[in-house]
Amino acid sequence: METSRRTVLATAAAAGLTAAVAGTSYASSEGGGSVRFAKPTKELFGTLADGTKVHRWTLANGGTRLKVLSYGGIVQSLELPDRHGRYRNVSLGYDTIEAYAAGTTFFGALIGRYGNRIARGRFTLDGKTHQLSVNDGENSLHGGAKGFDTRVWDVEPFTDSTGVGLVLRYVSADGEMGYPGTLRVKVTYTLTARGDWRIDYAARTDEATVVNLTNHTYYNLAGEGSGGVHDHELTLAAGWFTPTDAGLIPTGELAKVAGTPFDFRRAKPVGEDIRVAHPQLVTAKGYDHNWVLDKGITDRPEHFATLRDPESGRTMKIATTEPGVQFYSGNFLDGTLTGPSGRTYRQGDGLCLETQHFPDSPNQPSFPSTVLRPGDTYRSSTVHSFSAR
Repeated sequence: METSRRTVLATAAAAGLTAAVAGTSYASSEGGGSVRFAKPTKELFGTLADGTKVHRWTLANGGTRLKVLSYGGIVQSLELPDRHGRYRNVSLGYDTIEAYAAGTTFFGALIGRYGNRIARGRFTLDGKTHQLSVNDGENSLHGGAKGFDTRVWDVEPFTDSTGVGLVLRYVSADGEMGYPGTLRVKVTYTLTARGDWRIDYAARTDEATVVNLTNHTYYNLAGEGSGGVHDHELTLAAGWFTPTDAGLIPTGELAKVAGTPFDFRRAKPVGEDIRVAHPQLVTAKGYDHNWVLDKGITDRPEHFATLRDPESGRTMKIATTEPGVQFYSGNFLDGTLTGPSGRTYRQGDGLCLETQHFPDSPNQPSFPSTVLRPGDTYRSSTVHSFSAR
């Protein structure tokens, strides 16, 4: 008989937030134990080449444990139990700051100012053309060569009625990576008493600019270093996607998923159609596309995705306020990178589900706008809920 995650963690859950406030320690790890409630803890993770210290924060609540770096707001580890209560880290990453600083995969990172691609690294706003940092062929990707993923964030821990978490802050100067305006960014990571991982983004500017913040965690619910994710079952509540050109820039078209390998409206293995000779799959070497969520933009996070590993039973549901998600199937992992497990990452060893506004929105008038103006506040929220069955 399968044991649900809720049953496995019933004792800890019964303690509720009271235990979190009291600072109950956790006992966890690969192969067993249970993650109970704890106040955030801080430790030195490493030192950058310029002497800047990078710290790692550990959060534990509701059966979930999250390790976050001040560098890039990176999720360095996300530990979840399987149906038998055995814990594994289910996110891809590294075990040294040197590897993160040298990397180009955005493992676990906060992404900004603009998640995804902007064609030719250029956009026009209020009659003025802005040239951005170009780091993906002729295009700008995830904020440019030194996006938010490479910045050291100010981190403040908290424990309150919402759970335990971290508030991360960064001020992006006017002109940084070519973007106009000084942007003040606040991102909150919260682990709730139910073990949900919630991300709340907020930003304000003193000059009109474009903003599209997201998180770039690579998931493998069987466990980091365990192999591929093509047998993971994925459901996406999205009837349309945005086809791309050879540079993976949206053409501006909205295409129906019906009758194509892009139809995940009913659960199916990630790898079921990934080798179909569909032109879009051939160009991207797999899935690396934006899905148009049926729900559209919402004031509160609404469920749109379910990812499940049949072997372990680990299941992740995602809700968001955003209108789109970039599903990336790890196509460019090539065996040259090594994770904390000591195993190399190859194509399809992890996947990303990046909640977002659509790629190249600043150049696509028909897409939802990413423009932020003085006096307004950018807000976005995404919630990850976990279970095991």
